[in-house]
Amino acid sequence: MLENLLIKNYVIVDELDLNFLLGFSSLTGETGAGKSILIDALSLALGTRSESGVVKKGNEKADITATFNLEGNNEAKAWLSQNEFEESDNQLLLRRVINKDGKSKAFINGIPSTISQLKAIGESLVDIYSQNTHHSLLKKTAQREILDNFFDSKEEIQLLKKLYSEWQRLSVEQDKFSKNKESFLNELNETEEKFNEFTGLNFTYEEWNQLQIDQKFLANGKDLIGGVNKCISMIDEGDISLNSLSREAQVELKNLYALDTRLANANNIMGSIQAETVELVRELSNYLQNVDIDENLQQRVEEKIQSIFNFCRKYNVKPENLESESEAWLQRLEALKGMLGEKDISALVKEAKVSYDGIAKNVSKQRKTAASSLSKLITEKLNQLSFNDATFRVELIPSDPSIHGNESIQFLVSTFKGGDLQPIQKVLSGGELSRISLAIRVASIANIDVPTMIFDEVDVGIGGGVAEVVGNLLKDLGDKKNTQALVITHLPQVAAKSNNHYKVSKKQAGDSVTSKIHHLNESERIDEIARMLGGIDVTEKAIDHAKEILG
Repeated sequence: MLENLLIKNYVIVDELDLNFLLGFSSLTGETGAGKSILIDALSLALGTRSESGVVKKGNEKADITATFNLEGNNEAKAWLSQNEFEESDNQLLLRRVINKDGKSKAFINGIPSTISQLKAIGESLVDIYSQNTHHSLLKKTAQREILDNFFDSKEEIQLLKKLYSEWQRLSVEQDKFSKNKESFLNELNETEEKFNEFTGLNFTYEEWNQLQIDQKFLANGKDLIGGVNKCISMIDEGDISLNSLSREAQVELKNLYALDTRLANANNIMGSIQAETVELVRELSNYLQNVDIDENLQQRVEEKIQSIFNFCRKYNVKPENLESESEAWLQRLEALKGMLGEKDISALVKEAKVSYDGIAKNVSKQRKTAASSLSKLITEKLNQLSFNDATFRVELIPSDPSIHGNESIQFLVSTFKGGDLQPIQKVLSGGELSRISLAIRVASIANIDVPTMIFDEVDVGIGGGVAEVVGNLLKDLGDKKNTQALVITHLPQVAAKSNNHYKVSKKQAGDSVTSKIHHLNESERIDEIARMLGGIDVTEKAIDHAKEILG
């Protein structure tokens, strides 16, 4: 349920901190006081698109936070867990911050989120019904959704959509295959030839690197041997070799050290140089003993490198990409063999169609049962709303298979005895459409588990004795266990039925207009109902009438 709504610097609201209770709550106030601002602000917290111009004049940003109690709302808890948002003590905070330019940030329990995530979690928290929903009910898509929600078909409908999409995908693939079978066969042969040729190379990326190292060594073998021999000669042969000169320097430095011990370190370094040159000669000699320039090996290396280059040029691929390309070739081979294999794609299409038909038939059966129950329930509600001889029917019209099943849904109504049933869009009277819409909503909501329902002036065009009936219907919704029904209304008969009554008022100071909402006590409620009954000038008669309808 919605526990609290905190609004800051939004339109004409400086700051509003409003607590909500279970049951049926009404929201009243003069036209233009800002009743719809509450719904608009909450909608932003639930993920609707933000616009510029909603930040109160003189401020940089608007800040809206909606607090919900998730006790018993397993759907919302599951969503939070799946999306890695922490939940503690059954509390959920949805926050939206809107800048002056219309850009906004979203948060779920203090963690940054996307707007789409706000919208997703919001669907399991609140349903908002406005005047515009009267017209949305005229659409067959909305009528289908109402029926499907009535028998809690969410999982089956999702499966139906999935199976239909798979059937259509395979059908498209089948058409494509039929038109391009010959090209697929050619592609298979070409890909197979290319992959077999690659396999014959016995190529690995590690080997390719080693081949390049070996090629460089073998191609420069004579220069390497000649160069190493020259180094040995320069270091260890002749009177002016490095070893000869270093020995002379060592003797000279040793004599000088005998004269001045401060040359001790230099004398030690000289000794190290002598030892290092001896080690260097040994190392170079070992290299010459172990080096082997195999001309046959060189030829084999050159041939292998050339064969790899020839393959790469032929198929326009770089050696360093060969392994990844070969994996792609193998995958394509397997896909082509699957399409051209023993199990023809037409068999897969048939299997997908059978699966779709099975679930579609089951959905149709459930829709038929639900349509009968919903028709009776809506007819009952219409009778309560002074359509004494009205008849309502949810009709299933057979259609070609689609993502929504094997039928379309149409709402039919007759508002008088003996009248022909006709689509509700042919009901032109605004008052009649409002009552029919309300009857549909109240009846269909009976099986919906969303804990908070908000009705934004859905009683427009309704008056007289019907208004009291509307109030009773909405009260019945609010009396459901762990349910909130929040209603914005201009009808005193409706407001009088509420368990909790909030009043919206506005105050003007100079050029600034501020909207406020507060929970009415018993005496304040009498005054507000009297105002709604009698207008600006509240009379004693209006007050007495208010007390009467409040009971």
